[in-house]
Amino acid sequence: MILTGPEIIVQKRRGRIWIDPFDSEMVTTNSYDLTLGGQFLTYRDEVLDVRKKPKYNMSEFSQGTTVHIPKGGFMLGHSSEKIGSDHHVPLIHARSGVARLGLFVHVTADLIDIGSYGNITFQLFAARAIDLCVGMRIAQVSFWMSEGEKELYDGKYQGSQGPVASMISQDIKS
Repeated sequence: MILTGPEIIVQKRRGRIWIDPFDSEMVTTNSYDLTLGGQFLTYRDEVLDVRKKPKYNMSEFSQGTTVHIPKGGFMLGHSSEKIGSDHHVPLIHARSGVARLGLFVHVTADLIDIGSYGNITFQLFAARAIDLCVGMRIAQVSFWMSEGEKELYDGKYQGSQGPVASMISQDIKS
C-alpha cells in the first residue's frame, strides 16, 4: 500500500520517515519531490569490469548551474535531500515531465532498502541531449508499507553522500 501525500507528512512528523531537508511544498498526492544535487560522477573507462572498482571523475556545480548530458550520455547524480525509513520502503521514480523529455533518472535500481539512509544516487541516462539545472525537481520518492519481519539495511551504500559509484566488485568472488 502506498502512502498518500498527507500521510507522508504524518509519518515524517512521527519520525517514521526521514527527509532532510523537508519542505511540505514538495509533497504531492502520493510522493515527495526530490531535487538534483550539485555533484556528478562519470566513469573514465569505456568498458567497465564488474570485478574491479571503477575509475571515475567527480564534478561539482553550484545551485542553478546548467549541466549538459549528451544524447546517449550516462552519469550519476544525487538528490539534494537525504531520505530513509525503518518502517516504509522508499521507491524512486523520475518526475513524469522529466521522463517525457527522454531522461531516465533512476534507470533500474528504484527500490531503496528499509533502514537505508542517505542521498539517493540517480542513474541519469539521456535518450536525447538535455540540459539540467542543479536544484531542479527531478525525481520523486513514494513510500510503501511492508509486511512481515523487518531486517534493516546495513550494506555498503549505507550513509551515501553525493553520487556513489558502483561497488558491485565487492560482491564478486574470485
